[in-house]
Amino acid sequence: MRLFGTDGVRGMAGEKITAMLTMRLAMAAGIYFRKYSVTNKILVGKDTRKSGYMIENAIVSGLTAVGYDVRQIGPMPTPAIAFLTEDLRCDAGIMISASHNAYHDNGIKFFDKRGNKLGEKIEAQIEKIYFDDALIEAHQAKNMDIGQAKRIDDVIGRYIVHIKNSMPRSMALTGMRVVLDTANGAAYKVAPTVFRELGADVVTINDKPDGRNINESCGALHPEKLSQEVRRLRADVGFAFDGDADRIVVVDENGEIVDGDKLLGVLACHLKQSNQLSNNGIVATVMSNQALEDFLTEKEIQLFRCNVGDKYVLEVMQKEGLNLGGEQSGHVILSDYAKTGDALAAALQVVVHLIRKKKKASEVLNPFELYPQLLENMKIKKKVPLEKMQGYEELMESLKKEHIRPLVRYSGTENLLRILLEGKDSKLVHDRMEELIEFFTKRLNG
Repeated sequence: MRLFGTDGVRGMAGEKITAMLTMRLAMAAGIYFRKYSVTNKILVGKDTRKSGYMIENAIVSGLTAVGYDVRQIGPMPTPAIAFLTEDLRCDAGIMISASHNAYHDNGIKFFDKRGNKLGEKIEAQIEKIYFDDALIEAHQAKNMDIGQAKRIDDVIGRYIVHIKNSMPRSMALTGMRVVLDTANGAAYKVAPTVFRELGADVVTINDKPDGRNINESCGALHPEKLSQEVRRLRADVGFAFDGDADRIVVVDENGEIVDGDKLLGVLACHLKQSNQLSNNGIVATVMSNQALEDFLTEKEIQLFRCNVGDKYVLEVMQKEGLNLGGEQSGHVILSDYAKTGDALAAALQVVVHLIRKKKKASEVLNPFELYPQLLENMKIKKKVPLEKMQGYEELMESLKKEHIRPLVRYSGTENLLRILLEGKDSKLVHDRMEELIEFFTKRLNG
């Protein structure tokens, strides 16, 4: 059984994410982090799911059982946990959240003492400890070596100050009306406070979490209500967050949703124009539209592509010395201000750009047109390595000669082949998609 997925450990609370699994996982993590301990403290935060209470208590039990002291800070965004882990000089940080998933799921994300998400090698070491009964038994603390837990409620101010500092002190949001959709999630207190303290006229929706309404027909996954409210209230801009506030969706004054690739393009130009773009490049995933790459090329900004997943985005950013990266879905990493995707940091950079341009959001946030894109999830009977499939390489080359960008990959969890085609000529893209489906049907379903 493999515990870690692409972003920590995640699953249905009470089914996969049980109290027993959580406590043992916390013990394993505690045993790993003790090898590098400086302060013997681990920070624990969560979003607003009801199951967070069970999981939090199980984590506290597991960590204190192996001798760790725990600092609990309650509902806070994932990027706040990353920041506060380093700011409070903790050995590690733990966030309890299933991000954009429905309330019945939950998850556990780990951060090292610098606030960085753990790499796969470290996750593998923690997983190895998890399955070692003798090792876990040998590390049980006794007597005064057993850890203690303390709940602290005043750290929200530290994160608010940190986020506000990402905006130039010479600027204020006075006269700007902003609508925020906090998805009944972890940012329901922080987000409106930040914008109000910076002078904005703030209207907040979906800020009444009850343990089960997180992400429910709201937030970054469902920004329709936000669009309606922005139009109704004649607001300048709207921002929707997901349950743990590491993802953002932007809505202009007309209620139009800004595509995630367009948002990356805007932020890249914003940073370059203010001489803040490191090494004149940004990172996006293989799913980002080719129009983004062409737009950035015109602006003399290099685009580096990586696999889907914000941790892969961050890996390339660190390797290339870049300070901006993200995904179509709205994960935006501004590494000058955050160690992971931070919806609040991204939102503030958007409003800074709007203020500097002195134009409406609809004029600023639509810098290019996306190329037509087709995505098919094809059911298959077997998975054959693509590079060993006769005629595959030739087919891919023929697509590229017609200026069509192909992306073909197997699902990691289902018998599906995902086919993405993208190009300026929508009819040609459609015709070639039919050709690809016929090609793969013969070889994978024959």
